[in-house]
Amino acid sequence: MNWLERHWYRITPLHLLLWPLSLLFALLAGLRCALYRSGVLSSSRLPVPVIVIGNISVGGTGKTPVTLWLAQQLQSAGWHPAIISRGYNKSRSGQTPSTPRAVSPHDSADITGDEPLLMAQRRICPVWIGRDRAATAQALLQAHPECNVILSDDGLQHYRLQRDVEIAVVDGNRKFGNGLRLPAGPLREPVARLKQVDAIVVNGAAQISTAAATPVFAMHLEGNQFYNLLNPATTRAAGAFAGQRLHALAGIGHPQRFFAHLEQMGLSVEPHAFPDHHAYRPEDIRFDAADAILMTEKDAVKCAAFASANCWVLRVDARLAPAAAQLIMEKIKR
Repeated sequence: MNWLERHWYRITPLHLLLWPLSLLFALLAGLRCALYRSGVLSSSRLPVPVIVIGNISVGGTGKTPVTLWLAQQLQSAGWHPAIISRGYNKSRSGQTPSTPRAVSPHDSADITGDEPLLMAQRRICPVWIGRDRAATAQALLQAHPECNVILSDDGLQHYRLQRDVEIAVVDGNRKFGNGLRLPAGPLREPVARLKQVDAIVVNGAAQISTAAATPVFAMHLEGNQFYNLLNPATTRAAGAFAGQRLHALAGIGHPQRFFAHLEQMGLSVEPHAFPDHHAYRPEDIRFDAADAILMTEKDAVKCAAFASANCWVLRVDARLAPAAAQLIMEKIKR
């Protein structure tokens, strides 16, 4: 968590300076949204249903696990989903290729970004990235005409792409921080935006306080087995690490969630938190006298090139009530 983020979950004297900037941000964001809804700014309608999975706040809330869960649910129901994402490349100044491209499981996270590569490595469906999600989806459909539903990962504010279903993912622990807009708080859009989405998914809690009458579904991340980063066919249960000297690293939106998960599994670790989308270097994962280094899948795709034999990865999957998938499928059928 950087110095500014520390001010997003409380009110400090710094907000005397940040508050006017938040008002300006809210004004510009509201104007942009109004221009799209009025048709002054053009948006694209695809020939297949579009499901957007996003959030109204900055930082990790669990969008990628929800996207993968939904892709699996759709595929099991006979649909042919595909995933689009802007991609995020920290090691190259956050630049995403302007030309849409497919993500291969064998790509480098330096090129595709960590989350798109993670999703591609699950091998559920095609994954494409591009700065313009509408153009990316159109290119994907030309390459994969069998795909009949598009999932847009982290696209809630990308109004250039029209959507049929909106899903907002909320961190059940951090919720909406101090409730202020960027940069004084973590919100990209006001909490009232949740009244307009089709479903709210809460990661780690069953209830949140909003004025929305939108259906709310609890989600939790499930994972109790590690695989070796250099040899993924080799797996271990958490109990195999008991009594060992363990280091854990996490470069995700909320690293403490990963460390807490390990503690719940009965593991005592020395935690190492890194910024979200951190571009790892070999020295970042070298720890003296470490029997094992535990990491998330999102970290693993960036560490594979220089990992050692004692690097282990925890795979987690989202779990939601079947009613959530049923609601979404009913909406896209219509």
